[in-house]
Amino acid sequence: MAKKGNRIQVIMECTEHKESGKPGTSRYVTTKNKKNTTERLELKKYNPILKKVTVHKEIK
Repeated sequence: MAKKGNRIQVIMECTEHKESGKPGTSRYVTTKNKKNTTERLELKKYNPILKKVTVHKEIK
């Protein structure tokens, strides 16, 4: 039987990359528990285009 879990997949996108104007995007896919974490996630992840750790925010 399949689980009825509360975990959903979310896409994280770099905020600094949008402002820099460079081509391409830095995105990560992760999961979160929608009951425990109702607001949007913000995590520090590595951006290979900018070659540094930046803040990634959850998008739709």
